[in-house]
Amino acid sequence: MDAVVMKFGGTSVADPEKIQRAAAIAIAERRRGRRVAVVVSAPGTMTDELLALAHRVSRKPGGRELDQLLATGEQVAIALFSMAVESRGARTISMTGAQAGIRVGGEPGRARILGVDAAAVRRELSRGRIVAVAGFQGANSRGETMTLGRGGSDLTAVALAAALKAASCEIYTDVKGVYTADPRIVSEARKLSRVGFAEMLDLAAAGAQVMQPRSIDLARIRGVRLHVRSAFHAGPGTWIVPPGEARGGGGVAALALSKDGARSSVRITAVGSGLSRRRWAAELMKKALGARKIAARLGLESDRLICCDVQAAKGEAALRHLHRAFGLERDK
Repeated sequence: MDAVVMKFGGTSVADPEKIQRAAAIAIAERRRGRRVAVVVSAPGTMTDELLALAHRVSRKPGGRELDQLLATGEQVAIALFSMAVESRGARTISMTGAQAGIRVGGEPGRARILGVDAAAVRRELSRGRIVAVAGFQGANSRGETMTLGRGGSDLTAVALAAALKAASCEIYTDVKGVYTADPRIVSEARKLSRVGFAEMLDLAAAGAQVMQPRSIDLARIRGVRLHVRSAFHAGPGTWIVPPGEARGGGGVAALALSKDGARSSVRITAVGSGLSRRRWAAELMKKALGARKIAARLGLESDRLICCDVQAAKGEAALRHLHRAFGLERDK
């Protein structure tokens, strides 16, 4: 029987209704005959709220005690998720990172996953239970809880999927998949049916807030099939796949806008394949923005990406213009 790992981010379990929706998705997959492990993030803004609370009692919260505090958000989530599953008549059990065998090392707040002993998870899956695992955390060699940093639940899900040799790792989020640009800014942005690991890693590093970059790289190394999809709409999302299975044709696949409130400029990154061999891509970027009187400074260029910096106030307009200039609204 195939196993599948599902990961629900904070926005997907932000309130009781959304937790019930996530539980229904997991139960439906279990009833299709698959073994289901679910990695859950802290609900909504709970991690930020816990961090703010820490700053109210300490000028410089950090280290071991901050990890102990922040890890509780995911523990709240797995307990509520399992309650929702049970209320729908399915069998389930919740596990902290330590109970699920997530072994970590390194520094508090940015620990690394050293390995996963998935024996306990496999045992419960074999009993027909949906296993809810706390993301973002694991235990070090002394048995102490450590957290993995922002986006750490993605990393937990990929590592668990690799350990279970799962058929896929399904990343449920508040968007329908990976788009040619941020659909909240570019109304014409098109959902990609598939994208290569290398392109997705570049997009994540450039500011596309779909998945944590470390988790994408781990999936590439371990051969985990990733499927980014909506927790609120039925239908397929975007598969993140090896190069041979990715989109063909070369050229620009998508754009990412990187914002930094401390800077007067923002960076737009065009990601694709073979870009260094296509001089037209850099020239088109500069020409398209020049036609709109948007000053641009071309930056980093490689075989997979081209960057330009523009004034922060014109960043979103520049993103829309470049999306049209590269013809990304058209299916290729």
